[in-house]
Amino acid sequence: MNNLKKTLALVATLAMATSAFASCGKSSSSSSSSSSSSESTTEADTTAAGDASSTEAGDSSSEATNTAAKSEDVGAVTLKTGGSTFTVASWNADDAEALIKQWETTSGKKATFVNLSCGGGDAAEKYNNMFQAGDDLDVYFVEADWALQFVNDDTKTAPLESLGFTDANFSEMYSYTDEIGKSTSGVRKGASWQAAAGGFAYRTDLAEKYLGVKTPEDMQKQIGDWDGFLAAAKKVSDASSKKTAFCDTLGGLWQVFAAGRTTPWVVDGSLKIDESCQKFADIAKTLWDEGGVMKCDQWATEWLPAGQTDDVMGYFVSTWGFGDTILCGAAGGKDGATYGKWNVCVGPQQYFWGGTWMVVNPKTDNAEEAQSFIKTFTVDDEQIKTYALDKPEYCNNTKVMADIISANQYKDTYVLNNLGGQNYFKVLDESVKGVNLKGLITPYDATIKTKFVKSVKESYLEGGKSWDDTVNDFKNAVSTELSDVNCD
Repeated sequence: MNNLKKTLALVATLAMATSAFASCGKSSSSSSSSSSSSESTTEADTTAAGDASSTEAGDSSSEATNTAAKSEDVGAVTLKTGGSTFTVASWNADDAEALIKQWETTSGKKATFVNLSCGGGDAAEKYNNMFQAGDDLDVYFVEADWALQFVNDDTKTAPLESLGFTDANFSEMYSYTDEIGKSTSGVRKGASWQAAAGGFAYRTDLAEKYLGVKTPEDMQKQIGDWDGFLAAAKKVSDASSKKTAFCDTLGGLWQVFAAGRTTPWVVDGSLKIDESCQKFADIAKTLWDEGGVMKCDQWATEWLPAGQTDDVMGYFVSTWGFGDTILCGAAGGKDGATYGKWNVCVGPQQYFWGGTWMVVNPKTDNAEEAQSFIKTFTVDDEQIKTYALDKPEYCNNTKVMADIISANQYKDTYVLNNLGGQNYFKVLDESVKGVNLKGLITPYDATIKTKFVKSVKESYLEGGKSWDDTVNDFKNAVSTELSDVNCD
C-alpha cells in the first residue's frame, strides 16, 4: 500500500479516486493504504469540530471493536492444512514484502509472494482470474472500496472463525476497520493490520508567510472546520495572487469530507443523495473558483512535483502516504527543495483514507500458516508494535498505538525529519477517533463514489451546470454502471 498504495477506501471511506481519488495508489480504484508512516514528537489540537466529529461518530469510532477482554490465544483451524506452498498475494509489494519478511523471521516458516503488479483498483479482476484458473492462493489482500465483492462471496473468502479467531482476538482493533472486514450479513472475513487515519500536511514556510501559522496547533485552530478551511484557502489565494493552492486535489478533499457523511449511498436498493453531497460540491466550487485547490488529479504526473514549488501548500495524507508515496515524494526526497518543511494537523474533518484487509481462500491447504500470518499482525501486540515502528505504520490496535504515542517512540528519521520531528502518530490518533462506518458500507461504494466526484468535477465545476443538472448526470452515470440500483 505504499507507492500508489492502496487506492481508497470507503469503505472505509475509503477511497476514492481515480477511483476517484480515494486510492492509495495510482490505480483507479481507491482504497489502498499503507505506505509509510512514522512517529514524531508534537501534539495536535483537538478542535471543537474534531470533538464534535468524535461525538457524532459515537463509541464505535474511537474505541476498540468490542469490550471483551483481549485474548491472543486462538483456537484450532477447521480448514485444510499440510500444503507445500503458503501463497500470499497482493497488487504490489509495498506492504506484502515487509509483512512476509517479519512473519518469516518470527515464525521460521516461508511464504511465496504473488505480486500482481497493478494498481489496487485493478486487483479484483486479477484475483477473479486466479480463482477461475484454480491458481494456488492462501491469503490475499483486498481494499476497502471493493472488499465486499470478495467478503460477500463464500467461495472466495472464509470466515476468520474457521481459522480459530474470536471477537476477543480483535477487541483492540479500531471498530471501523472491523466493519469493513465483515460481510453484509455480519460475518468477519477480513482483518487489517493498519488503521489508515489521515491528516492535512502543509508547508510550514508558506503557512507562516500567508497565514501567520507557526505550529500545527495554530494551523488546526484556523482550519478545524470547513468554514475555517475555506477562509484560510482564500487568504492564501489572495496573498499569493492565486499562485498557491491551499490543498492538492478534489480527490483528497472528497476523501476527507466523505468521512463525515452519515447516509449510505444505497438504501433499500435506491441511490441516496443527501444534503452533504451538495455541501461538498459547493465547498469544492468555492475552492475551485478561488484557486484554493489544484485542478490536477491524484497520481497525475504533476501532482507531487507541485510540493517542491509554491504551487500548493498542503496535501491530504494517510498513514501510508508520509513516505515517498506522497509527502516525502512531494518534498522531492531527502535532498528535495522542500524536504523538512512540513507539518501535519488533523484538518477540517477527522478521516481515514485507504486500508488493506487480509482474507483467506476457503480452499486454502495452509490454514495453520494463514492463521499464524494474520495473528502476527492483527492479534499479537508485540509483533504489531514491531511492525508499527519498523515499517513504520499506524497500526490497527488501540492499545499498541497508545503505548507508542505515550512513549514517544519512533525510528523513521526519513519521515520524521521531513516533519521537523513532529509526532504525527499523535495527529493520526486524533483523526481516527472520528471515523465511524457503522451502517454506511455498501457493495456499490467504489463505483458510486467515483461517479460522484467525476460528476461534480465535470458537470458542476468545469461545466458550470446547476446542482440539479449535476445530480441528473450523476444518476445517469450510476444507472449505466449499476443496473440493480434504483436511481429515480
